[in-house]
Amino acid sequence: MKHFIILFILIAQIAAAQQTEMSLKDAIQGRYTYLRPSTLRGVAWQTNTVYTFTSEKTLWAETVKKGDKKALLTADELSKITGVNFPRFPRYKWLNSSDILVKTPSTYLVVNGINKQLKYKIVLPKTAANTVFNAAGKFVSFTEGNNLFVAFQNGEIVQITTDGGNGIVNGQSVHRNEFGITNGIFNSPKGNFIAFYRKDESMVRDYPLVDFMAREAEPKPVKYPMAGMASHHVTLGVYNIKTGKTIFLKTGKPLDHFLTNVAWSPNEENIYMAELNRKQNYMQLNCYRVATGEKVKTLFEEKSDKYVEPLFPIQFSKVNEKEFYYLSRKDGWFHIYKYNTDGVLIQQITKGKWEVTSILGFDPKEKNVFVQATKDSPIENNIYKVEIKSGKIVRLTPEKGIHRGVLSTEAANIIDFWNATAVPGKVDLISAKGKIIRNLHTASDPLKNYNLGENSLVKLKTKDGKTDLYGRLIKPVNFDPEKKYPVVVYVYGGPHSQLVNSGWHNSARWWQYYMASKGYIAFTLDGRGTNNRGRDFETAVHRQLGVLETEDQMQGIEYLKSLPFVDVDRIGVHGWSFGGFMTLNLMLRHPETFKVGVAGGPVVDWSMYEIMYGERYMDMPQENPEGYKNSNMTNYVSNLSGKLMLIHGVQDKTVVMQHSMKFLRACIEQNKQVDFFAYPTHPHNVSGVDRLHLMEKVSRYFFDFL
Repeated sequence: MKHFIILFILIAQIAAAQQTEMSLKDAIQGRYTYLRPSTLRGVAWQTNTVYTFTSEKTLWAETVKKGDKKALLTADELSKITGVNFPRFPRYKWLNSSDILVKTPSTYLVVNGINKQLKYKIVLPKTAANTVFNAAGKFVSFTEGNNLFVAFQNGEIVQITTDGGNGIVNGQSVHRNEFGITNGIFNSPKGNFIAFYRKDESMVRDYPLVDFMAREAEPKPVKYPMAGMASHHVTLGVYNIKTGKTIFLKTGKPLDHFLTNVAWSPNEENIYMAELNRKQNYMQLNCYRVATGEKVKTLFEEKSDKYVEPLFPIQFSKVNEKEFYYLSRKDGWFHIYKYNTDGVLIQQITKGKWEVTSILGFDPKEKNVFVQATKDSPIENNIYKVEIKSGKIVRLTPEKGIHRGVLSTEAANIIDFWNATAVPGKVDLISAKGKIIRNLHTASDPLKNYNLGENSLVKLKTKDGKTDLYGRLIKPVNFDPEKKYPVVVYVYGGPHSQLVNSGWHNSARWWQYYMASKGYIAFTLDGRGTNNRGRDFETAVHRQLGVLETEDQMQGIEYLKSLPFVDVDRIGVHGWSFGGFMTLNLMLRHPETFKVGVAGGPVVDWSMYEIMYGERYMDMPQENPEGYKNSNMTNYVSNLSGKLMLIHGVQDKTVVMQHSMKFLRACIEQNKQVDFFAYPTHPHNVSGVDRLHLMEKVSRYFFDFL
């Protein structure tokens, strides 16, 4: 028996020796390259019964019923057809069952993938940006500098605006990409018009950024509208392709309100737009006549004593052009509502204390809508079929995890990309009834040879005991329950974030595994203010950023202190952006708990943050002076007792360097020692090869002082 035990120990030691310890390079660079699970690439539906995907050099087509596979087009054939060199098969989009769209940085190519012929191409200037293709009109709208242009298949390029520059910006994203805004050009469905944002930011002061890499440092000012100060003015222009005339919608005053979620009516006669007042507590869905720019009517309103945040344009019915669908949180959770174009609510389609995270599409007769939602758990994302008339809902994805679906052209089938805690990635073909037809791809585990710390989900309660909080705990490698270990808390904690879910490895960052390999416990908690938990959970932090978020993080700390293997005298914290703000909150509000902190790109004073985000959660400084005072981290510098380092990108246009400078000055005035490091050339975060340098610096700070 003794010999057996010795043999068992030797086998265990050999197995452990064969395991690889995660290096910092693995954690930072490998996470998105060689340690990323494989998947099925370039998946799209050609028809309702045929889907396509790409390998390195080939576009493949496969039938749903039998799985018959054939090569449709190769990169070499595509190169020969188009005269453009494609070393591998590029990204593509099916425009119909025969034509695909592919592009290079300056050329759009429409190719018949069946007959292998080039149908037409549109060539753009090399300096073209913000490009948007329109299949119906066979044109590409784009910007050069601050002006808007359109290029046609015959080679003609027309300049639409001429007033760009000196604070005027055409055709680009506005309102600092808040409210779901990702672009500034909205081509009409039939290709007769181009709607575009025109932004006048001449009234916004130039904020001084400096390029220190030039022979002589050069000013590179940006427009940065700070909370409570002048905001830019936005209008929406509509360019008529046939007449060459532009009409601006008469959106009226005040000029600093927000124009969001632009949608065209199917007949191109009207534009629908969610308009939000600057206070962000009153939204109108308005309809405008394209021909005149006149406001036709307000269809409905949404009000709140905190804020309203429209994120999704309306989506018109394909079977009745006088009806549309709208995704709103008006009842406290994101759900689908059906309206007619008179603004009358026909029905609320989904209901319950859960969120619809996206609409995948409808079946041809719109009897059913397919959605992704958190119905079964706020840390899962599953695919469901909802009967529109009754609201009856059926889950189509039986496995727990994070699911993302691609619906076939007539909604008969779905390609389901998913992963789960112990599942690196799978791609399944399922029917609209939820039957798994077959597995298309199963990723191998790229971490199978790594010696990782045990990763588990944690469910806690808020201090009042009323609300669930979800966390993730990673134990050190070769964990010994008889030992006591230091803890590094990784935190974000701000709106539109969720760091903990039931995805692969519970969505941990590999850096946390790296720290676990060095003998640290890695912990993360999503507190109030974060995503997928409903309106009340998010808006609880309104006008007092950092207060309840800190309270919730401390619930996580109390849990950690209850564990016998936690060294309660060695707890550190790291976060970036809102997480940097939270790092300062925790270090300064609870100096008795946190020994070491690293705050990256931290918000220090919300009065120095931009209007659209800052005023949504804090109101204007003049409206909420007490809230701004309580959330200003310079007011807590006197509490600093642990080791703290601030890190900031010199070219940061999101959280400007002024935040760190003000904090450092307060530390100097109060004789508090603090460390600081700047990354020249980098904006709000440090990316590329320099990120390895950043995370080595962060890691070493904990190694040295925790």
